[in-house]
Amino acid sequence: MELRVLKRSENELRLEVIGEGHTLLNLLQKELVRDPEVEIGGYDIIHPLERPIRAILYVRTRGGKRPEEALFEAVRRAREMNREFAAKLDEALERFKSSASTVPREGEGGSEGGA
Repeated sequence: MELRVLKRSENELRLEVIGEGHTLLNLLQKELVRDPEVEIGGYDIIHPLERPIRAILYVRTRGGKRPEEALFEAVRRAREMNREFAAKLDEALERFKSSASTVPREGEGGSEGGA
């Protein structure tokens, strides 16, 4: 991934993001717009067939914080969400593993009919 600052002012930040697509940028956009100090948080993919993918990420704040601060906070929230997801996935896999080991498999134990 490569980042280039295209515009930076007191309330606005515009970055060119090279090598990342919707997966990362959509996550950042959703986290940005959760912030009440963010007026605009969004992105545009330059062209869907261009490689490497190039996108423009926009952040405009209402003045209570700088746009780069809002972006860093969005990244922190996304990281925390990722940690929480990983922990819940570990728990689910452990529960599955323990429940799968207690279920008899075909041909093992249990009643097989006939007397």
